Amino acid sequence: MTRAGVLTLGAALFVVGGLGYGAFQALGLEGFSAGIAAESLLVLVVVGWTSSYLFRVITGRMTYMQQRRTYRAEYDALTDQQLQARFDAMTPEKQQALLASVTSDTPPQSQDKDSSEP
Repeated sequence: MTRAGVLTLGAALFVVGGLGYGAFQALGLEGFSAGIAAESLLVLVVVGWTSSYLFRVITGRMTYMQQRRTYRAEYDALTDQQLQARFDAMTPEKQQALLASVTSDTPPQSQDKDSSEP
C-alpha cells in the first residue's frame, strides 16, 4: 500500500472513530464510556477486517491469486491450441517421428543440423 493510501486509511479510521463517539453520546453514553464503546467497536471492525484478509490469504482467494489462475488457464489453453495447430500442420511422417521421440528415452535427432557433433 502506498503512503497516501495508508494516510487515507488512517484518516478514515479516525473519522469513523469520531462518528462512533458521537453516535454513542447520542445514545446516552457520556464521556469516557462513549469513547470506550467507540474504540471497542472500532477495534472489532479492524480485527474482523484483518481476519477476513488473513482468511483470503490462507485460502488463496485474493484478487491477485485469482487473476494469476485465470491468466494461467487462458495461457495454457492458447498454448495447447497453438501446439495442436503446429502438430496438425506437420506431415504424418514428422508427426510419427515426434511422437516416437517423445515416448522414447533418447532425445530426438534433428535433421536440420548444419554440422556434425564431435
